[in-house]
Amino acid sequence: MERSLSGGVILSQSDIPLVEAKDLGKAFGDFVALHPLNVKVAAGEFFGVFGPNGAGKSTFIKLLTGQLRPTMGGARVLGINVRADPRMVKANVGIVPESESPPSFLTAAEYLEFVARLRNLDEIPEKVTHWLDWFGIPDKRNTLCKDLSKGQRQKVMLAGAFIHNPNLLFLDEPFVNLDPIYQRKCRNLLMEIVAEGGTIFLCTHILEVAERVCTRVAVIDRGHVLAAGTIDELKDKSDETLEDVFIRLVGSSFEEIEAMEGSEEE
Repeated sequence: MERSLSGGVILSQSDIPLVEAKDLGKAFGDFVALHPLNVKVAAGEFFGVFGPNGAGKSTFIKLLTGQLRPTMGGARVLGINVRADPRMVKANVGIVPESESPPSFLTAAEYLEFVARLRNLDEIPEKVTHWLDWFGIPDKRNTLCKDLSKGQRQKVMLAGAFIHNPNLLFLDEPFVNLDPIYQRKCRNLLMEIVAEGGTIFLCTHILEVAERVCTRVAVIDRGHVLAAGTIDELKDKSDETLEDVFIRLVGSSFEEIEAMEGSEEE
């Protein structure tokens, strides 16, 4: 069984990880957003990271994808030293950041064309059309991104991450603002990617979705890893859900949450 305390090791069963962090941590002044942790994620895994707001999930993804420089430790992604060559990491993975929108001054099609050209793809018009059709927004191809709905902007961001068919995807709240139809469609696509040998690194608050797709998970709170393993390994009881596990590990109970909600209403 895999369990980890802060600074512990979150290991996959493979000896050849696509993602490897060693004592990786980040501080902003005196505030430690992510305490040193060690992670290995192998090819073909659907790895989920969960925690309450401010737990350090987004910081974790930003460190692994070169969007932030670590204060301590380091990471390798696809064998690339993230600190030394963050641009190479970004060029070879798909990333959907949290709460980020495509540039407001570009149309949906222009943004996807921009991403495709940055990645030196062939058959760009065909790829752009494919993903606009796949996400059900072909009629929005010439609409400025600032005029799209939140859900449509999220679809454009996801399309930009998928357009080059990466073998490794880092997704931070990818299902936010998506309706149930496209949550399911994206979930099925991600499962197909993993079935074909791809790897997903996911942060999400939609625990019921994650429970269906993740092969391993880590729960973090206040920058510390509380536990890691398969969902079954983290359960104390066979009838526990991932939501039950999450609430138990972060030190709250349903009764405490309900009591807090009741006091707020008063």
